[in-house]
Amino acid sequence: MTETATPDRVVATDSAVQLLTKLSELHGGLMIHQSGGCCDGSAPMCYLVGEFKVGQRDVLLGEISLPDPLPLVRVWIQGNQFNAWKHTQLILDVVKGRGAGFSLEAPEGVRFLARARVFDANENAWLEACPPRRGAEVEL
Repeated sequence: MTETATPDRVVATDSAVQLLTKLSELHGGLMIHQSGGCCDGSAPMCYLVGEFKVGQRDVLLGEISLPDPLPLVRVWIQGNQFNAWKHTQLILDVVKGRGAGFSLEAPEGVRFLARARVFDANENAWLEACPPRRGAEVEL
């Protein structure tokens, strides 16, 4: 973290970036949504941009960069889930296993997994000063 930047609310492991790159090359622009539960639990779900309707209260955690010329992958979280997790950095990872039925990685034999790291006091102070944008505030 630098003096002029807030810590990232979301990061991705190398394996997650590799899978997102493969999926983006196959399907086009992607987005990730971290739900608060139901159906597939609280697994991060990968969709084509526009296939999942972002709600007004959903929070944009950040964007994951892919190799050029592929577009960034926006990572969203359900509003109530964000309130519970706002003190943690979401780490998007990949593990072997069956992906969720609606998530694009399902046929790949792997699934996305959300890991977390608790922000320290200094990081939390920065984040409090820079609230994230919600779905109602972001051009989709």
